[in-house]
Amino acid sequence: MLETSARLLRLLSLLQVRRDWSGADLATRLDVDVRTVRRDVEKLRTLGYPVDSAPGVAGGYRLGAGAEMPPLLLDDEEAVAVAMGLRTAAGGTIDGIEESSVRALAKLQQVMPSRLRHRVESLAVATVALGSNGPTVDAEALTAIAAACRAAERLRFDYRAHDGSESRRDVEPHRLVHSGTRWYLVAYDTARADWRNFRVDRITLKPPSGPRFTPRRPPDEDVRRWASWEVAVGQYRYQARFTVRAPAHVVAARVTPTSGLVEPIDEDSCTLRAGSNSLDGLAVHIAVLGFEFTVHEPPELVERVRVLADRLHAASP
Repeated sequence: MLETSARLLRLLSLLQVRRDWSGADLATRLDVDVRTVRRDVEKLRTLGYPVDSAPGVAGGYRLGAGAEMPPLLLDDEEAVAVAMGLRTAAGGTIDGIEESSVRALAKLQQVMPSRLRHRVESLAVATVALGSNGPTVDAEALTAIAAACRAAERLRFDYRAHDGSESRRDVEPHRLVHSGTRWYLVAYDTARADWRNFRVDRITLKPPSGPRFTPRRPPDEDVRRWASWEVAVGQYRYQARFTVRAPAHVVAARVTPTSGLVEPIDEDSCTLRAGSNSLDGLAVHIAVLGFEFTVHEPPELVERVRVLADRLHAASP
């Protein structure tokens, strides 16, 4: 009986993590035959869990809407990871989620065995969070935007640009991107007939969302790369390209996604793209990284680096 109950919980857990499962896949995961899977599915239905099924070769199982899940079963490492994630969220960039994170953490710690509580407490004592000086976003707004992305529903909102100007936008939302300090919405702006990157903390939603739309092909298969380009390079007057003589992963460790885009060339070099409204700002940015480099573009920056190099050389005793 204990083995059957454990298998039912495992089956329920599998149905939560993926939308559709074939009977054969579930049988393999549970190390049983397909007939046992069918019997276990019927037991879940008897317990009140709406498990939908489709017959035939392409058929399978799916957990229906409205299912009330049992307490989440976590192993030791998962429990510690969730607890530390909640601690991080309590001091994060989403406004209004801090209190909820603290409450959830308190509930989790109440059901943790003492050995895990000690691990979490030790990590908390040994960890110092620098905190974020950046803007926070409203949790409800973030949830509404995420829901519109998933449902392919248009969003209308007022947007405040970097210079303080206001505009009304009607967009087809695609993805939310988090840089570590800021949230961005990648969306197709219908009035401008082009893809745009919007800082979520500058968005004031105008509900309701809708109507539905047919999702377009995104501007890049790697949305994070595209968003990083827009934030770190595309919005600026000067867009620079450098060859840096150091491995890409080493350079990327010193360049945030909002200050540059790093792409490997080979094992010992990479391309760095960065943007700024100041040529001197770009020159200083690349110089202080501490690697040998070559400036390729724009031409104004190539000349500016030569001038600065001569000036610094002349200043040396």
